[in-house]
Amino acid sequence: FSRDDVEAAFFSAYLDKGVFAASPFETIDREGVGRLVEIAVAEGRAARPALETGVCGEHGGDPESVHFFHGAGLDYVSCSPFRVPVARLEAGRAALDGAGTRDSR
Repeated sequence: FSRDDVEAAFFSAYLDKGVFAASPFETIDREGVGRLVEIAVAEGRAARPALETGVCGEHGGDPESVHFFHGAGLDYVSCSPFRVPVARLEAGRAALDGAGTRDSR
């Protein structure tokens, strides 16, 4: 479902009832969507090694998601202007945390 359709209508009830632990519009679901991101990056780069990958949206400014995306090998994150300082800080932290453990992309 799309954020526009559900956030104002019924999504808060799903969060209140524990259907979702966190809003999938704010932080990445690592087991589901995250796994698809990892597959896409791996398969895309297998076919085209210089492929640049990234994400745009609220996930790009979520600290946990930024760390996940770095580990998955994405080249960049993009987010709304008010989240840019957090995204930059977390991207730097993710790079330092992973220094020497993987390709710098």
